[in-house]
Amino acid sequence: MNDLVAVTDLIARTRTFIREVVIPAEPAWGETLSDAALQRLRAQAKDAGVYAPHAPKEYGGLGLSLPQWSSVFQEAGYSLIGPAVLNCMAPDEGNMRLLEVVGTDEQKERYLRPLVGGGIRSSFAMTEPHPGAGSDPDALATVAERVDGGWRISGEKRFISGAEGAAFAIVMARTEATGDHSAGATMLLTPLSAEGVRIGPSIRTIEAAISGGHPHVTFDRVFVPDADVLGTPGGGFRYAQVRLGPARLTHCMRWLGLARRAFDISLDRANSRSLFGSQLADLGVAQSLIADSAIDIDTSDAMIDRAARVLEDDPRAGAALSSIAKVYCSEAVNRIIDRAVQLCGGDGVSSGLPLIQYLNEVRPFRIYDGSSETHRWAIARRAAKARQRDVDAGEPRRDIVNPRIVGGAS
Repeated sequence: MNDLVAVTDLIARTRTFIREVVIPAEPAWGETLSDAALQRLRAQAKDAGVYAPHAPKEYGGLGLSLPQWSSVFQEAGYSLIGPAVLNCMAPDEGNMRLLEVVGTDEQKERYLRPLVGGGIRSSFAMTEPHPGAGSDPDALATVAERVDGGWRISGEKRFISGAEGAAFAIVMARTEATGDHSAGATMLLTPLSAEGVRIGPSIRTIEAAISGGHPHVTFDRVFVPDADVLGTPGGGFRYAQVRLGPARLTHCMRWLGLARRAFDISLDRANSRSLFGSQLADLGVAQSLIADSAIDIDTSDAMIDRAARVLEDDPRAGAALSSIAKVYCSEAVNRIIDRAVQLCGGDGVSSGLPLIQYLNEVRPFRIYDGSSETHRWAIARRAAKARQRDVDAGEPRRDIVNPRIVGGAS
């Protein structure tokens, strides 16, 4: 079976599994999926051959390449609990990618294998209380001091998704120059059971799809041995791009899958509801909402696919495209679900349909992994600098006024 046929088959099996096994097991409004129920569903996902599609085969996954992820992740995202069941949910999915690319063999055995297997969860500890790191990573305030045999981490993090109940965190800390390594940021694999780690207080947010909440995590001179440095000291910001570029896209993939679910709900309502002597789907106002959502879905899908292909071949260019995709998709997904709410009227904002829950889940996506405004700032800078490089290389400026036209020269 060639790769295309195999991936097409996996997409179809994932679609069936989500609709026939996962959706019937979704918790009721206001409830959460228990760990026992999650493990039962994961065992069924493994039996169905749809578990951990993105993870390396040698560690228990299906080994898809990044450009093959989107359709499978979208099928998983058609259910709010689907990504967790298939173990392709944040923050674990991004940490698996980082460990696969940067980790040593020993680190992969200790952290990656059980993470893929679903026996543990993880978190990524970057964001800090103001004035520490948030949208501006250069403001990183947590420090790791060099000591005999390793490092001691001191600092406070917040909005650390998944930290409650996680086995370990990948901690970003500022480090001074040491030996052959320059000053900068360093990633340290840190068990959250280590002495000096304190989790809490919790931060309540409007979404609940990520297990383990988004609490504060404090590190009080926490010792991490040299063997648990991820990559090399001082290289943390560079390694972060290994995680952040794909992670932006996988968020887009999962939430676009949920937007498709909301769109289907609204289409079913439009096809079955009669108003003013016509079906809702035949009324021009409703058709405009439906058409705009169909456009947003197909445009988002295409942007994700292009960014994933480029990211696989050229990480630098792909990271820039993933930034554009993240802004567009995060806002498009909100628009799609909001239109679905509007088409469903009163039921759209009630517990009778899951749409308002979906809207709560996707709203933070315009903030995390870089707010839309932060990305727009970076996108604009890249565009202006790229154009200036072209002009400096001899490309004519296009804003020069033509005096023959403006001045009416004879």
